[in-house]
Amino acid sequence: MSGSEKPEAAWEAMAINAADNVAVALCDIEGDVNVRIGDAVHVMRVAAPIAMGHKFATRDLAAGEPVLKYGECIGITTAPVAAGEHVHVHNLESRRARREAG
Repeated sequence: MSGSEKPEAAWEAMAINAADNVAVALCDIEGDVNVRIGDAVHVMRVAAPIAMGHKFATRDLAAGEPVLKYGECIGITTAPVAAGEHVHVHNLESRRARREAG
């Protein structure tokens, strides 16, 4: 499957753990998308196109807030992030980067 094709599943993005505050795009997505969070499927809007494999916020996140993926903290936001916004190096300081710097 190329990055632009929709997966066969009923959702285009997923968050593994119900505590996660980011979801991962299973294909290139834009606009309204079905997001599986834990055992439930929610419809939400992404702010801009998100490439397959990239993360986006499932709710508003404040600057300095832990980012949870797979139920684990993967980093801290460096700026406020709106629900549906891409979460990547421009607004996330990874835990690995913090360990390497410290």
